[in-house]
Amino acid sequence: MSITCDDEILGGEPRIDGTRVGVRHVATRVLDSDSTPAHVADQFDISLSQVYEALSYYYANVEELREFERANEDAFDRVRDSSLKPKETIQ
Repeated sequence: MSITCDDEILGGEPRIDGTRVGVRHVATRVLDSDSTPAHVADQFDISLSQVYEALSYYYANVEELREFERANEDAFDRVRDSSLKPKETIQ
């Protein structure tokens, strides 16, 4: 299987080896936006077999990928909350 993880790329999220295309990116496009696997392969410039490998990995590791999604959402919320609050009150 050509799915790999590296802490230095995508924060350690599973991705297609040799790319920066995460398994969640592929799954989201196919499952949530109703794109065909062939269309996703074309969009990400990967092979159709790589799309199916990513989907296979996704289905075999759904909870692991949900944890990455929750962590990313939490990080986004922390950044958003801190960037929208002024550091000092203006009087």
